[in-house]
Amino acid sequence: MSTRTASDSNDPIVESRDQLAAPMIKGEKPKDRWRIGTEHEKFVYRTADHRAPSYDEPGGIHDLLMALTRFGWEPVIEGGKVIALAGGDGTVSLEPAGQLELSGAPLENLHQTCAETGRHLKQVKEVGAELGLGFLGLGMWPDKTRAELPIMPKGRYRIMLDHMPRVGSMGLDMMLRTCTIQTNLDYSSEADMVQKFRVSLALQPLATALFASSPFTEGKPNGYMSYRSHIWTDTDPARTGMLPFVFEQGFGYERYVDYMLDVPMYFVFRDGKYIDAAGQSFRDFLKGELPALPGEKPHLSDWNDHLSTAFPEVRLKSFLEMRGADGGPWNRICALPALWVGLLYDQGALDAAWDLVKGWSIEEQQALRDAVPSEGLDAPAPGGGTVGQLAHRVLDIAAAGLAARGQVNSMGDNEVGFLEPLRRIAQSGKSPAHDLLDRYEGPWGGDLSKIYDELSF
Repeated sequence: MSTRTASDSNDPIVESRDQLAAPMIKGEKPKDRWRIGTEHEKFVYRTADHRAPSYDEPGGIHDLLMALTRFGWEPVIEGGKVIALAGGDGTVSLEPAGQLELSGAPLENLHQTCAETGRHLKQVKEVGAELGLGFLGLGMWPDKTRAELPIMPKGRYRIMLDHMPRVGSMGLDMMLRTCTIQTNLDYSSEADMVQKFRVSLALQPLATALFASSPFTEGKPNGYMSYRSHIWTDTDPARTGMLPFVFEQGFGYERYVDYMLDVPMYFVFRDGKYIDAAGQSFRDFLKGELPALPGEKPHLSDWNDHLSTAFPEVRLKSFLEMRGADGGPWNRICALPALWVGLLYDQGALDAAWDLVKGWSIEEQQALRDAVPSEGLDAPAPGGGTVGQLAHRVLDIAAAGLAARGQVNSMGDNEVGFLEPLRRIAQSGKSPAHDLLDRYEGPWGGDLSKIYDELSF
């Protein structure tokens, strides 16, 4: 989630609705300026006892952040607390229960993306070894209850934690117990955005199946391949889901603005503090009638903040954000952007992917979204067959798209190899969660603590 530490009092006041599409229009870029942004979260634990460390304890999250400054990261302060780091590789930030996230820099190719990931993981492993901390790449804490987890000192999280139980039964699980990998990608025009949004939204459940790695809750199998994905189905219906309107005729920036105006607010940021506006209406804010700030109208920065508080399967800001994947290990962190760059950044591949999904009805898309969390690659795909069978076709399209980009490293390798972990998953017919369950029921003998020995970074 985004981090703000200063009020933008000098940015424009929103005087008319026309200004609300400005961030999306500003995101338009010619193809030679398209970049790849990758975000990945990981769980932090004490190697001695697998406990999730608090922010303030010796060797805890604060000390972890400060130790990373040796690599050139600069502290970001909120309320006197270091809550993030800024540097050349993007931003290191904290999710609500101390999950550590790298929001990577916008990069030209996947070779750079994977090198960035490798640098980050090397840094956190070095620091973690000194502090007695380990890092786990999964979609959900496999063994922790909510009560066992700390809360980080970020103002927006307290507001969200208070609000979540009012609107869904699993919002606290989303905030405290999950991790994800996400990819942010560019578009050249409104029409290009629309095609990319539609393709990526329709295929987001496929990414969920390929990356599913959250089959345990509180130490036991939970009946799902991606319980993280299931959690989103009862987090907050006003700001989550598949967005059927994206497939309606005439969809574009203005229709997404309408959607965001209907998403209830969380907060307003003023004078370095988050003001609780949970459940209030941005439409009222535009009229100067927001109960949290009576008489004030929003600045454009308030609208940008609000754009970050919707959590659909694909999100539009000044770029498109792919949100369907569970957290995972190093090679899958590199594989997620490879999948979406291959599909969306070459026009031939994008057209082929659109041909694949354009006949799917809204009902079929929703049925796919509903089935994948529990069934993974075995879920039925629109038009027949399984998601696993669909994966082969989609990966072929992505590979062709990556090959067409012709982005090679110093060894002459193109980007296609980054899809290999997903090829292996598709060929096995098993989501990563299947492998975890096989180990749990086999060599681990039901002892889930083995996951820390075998799956840590």
